[in-house]
Amino acid sequence: MAFPLISTVASFLHLKKPETHLLLRCPYGKPTVVSTRRFAPMAALTEAPSLGLSETFSNLRKQGKVALISYITAGDPDLSTTAEALKVLDSCGSDIIELGIPYCDSLADGPVIQAAASRSLARGTKFDAITSMLKEVVPQLTCPIALFTYYNPILKCGIEKYMSTIKEIGVQGLIVPEVPLEETELLRKEAVKNNIELVLLTTPTTPIERMKAIVEASEGFVYLVSSVGVTGARASISDRVQALLQDIKEATTKPVAVGFGISKPEHVKQMAAWGADGVIVGSALVKLLGEAKSPQEGLKELENLTKSLKSALP
Repeated sequence: MAFPLISTVASFLHLKKPETHLLLRCPYGKPTVVSTRRFAPMAALTEAPSLGLSETFSNLRKQGKVALISYITAGDPDLSTTAEALKVLDSCGSDIIELGIPYCDSLADGPVIQAAASRSLARGTKFDAITSMLKEVVPQLTCPIALFTYYNPILKCGIEKYMSTIKEIGVQGLIVPEVPLEETELLRKEAVKNNIELVLLTTPTTPIERMKAIVEASEGFVYLVSSVGVTGARASISDRVQALLQDIKEATTKPVAVGFGISKPEHVKQMAAWGADGVIVGSALVKLLGEAKSPQEGLKELENLTKSLKSALP
């Protein structure tokens, strides 16, 4: 069941207390073979310095480019495929990857991502297994990883331990959609200590003054939720997004990325034309992996869509 965002993410941002909640390395035109075997430790691998979210946007801005931010759910259909999917997304044009941590009460997510999280949890996916996979895969990527997770799993782990753990595996950013601004102080403190950029969200129903406070506190980029509702592909994007982008850009020089409902090349092209610094595509990618007849087929379709989205951006 999908819950309307106006009563979930939007309300969390407005209230002071939270409510209870195949081809890899695929340069264009050069096909290579996808390996679907399980990831294995790579002792000889040398880890290259990874850029953070802010640095990534800064470099793209200097080149007049807009960031493609791709989202998938960890463990759907399995962690081995997730590992390969991260490499596909990276090599086929993603500038930042959001990796969703499956959670049973994902209030901001629409039916596609909720179903992916349910499948992942049903397979027994655990946070420890996700971090083990990332420890091996992150050094092989050229783009930064940001985790998209809900607050309860962080609290269960302990904020300090959670932040130090994701730092150790090379994660650069963190998005916790349901935490209101007033409850982010400790999160932000630990994030800064561990060089993790904590991205905050603003919605179409966020009052102007509150939006200004959110963008002031956000690190990495500002996440603009494009519409009232849950995540999920939509036929079109509201014209109101253009005005929302202008309002945010009058309040900050930080990059702004638009998410929720963006699924097609024409969507990302429109967001770029309206002035977005980045576009976030999630449900369309998650659906390809989750509904494919095989992991190989899902990875191939993931590659094709990622390349088409990237080619639509400046």
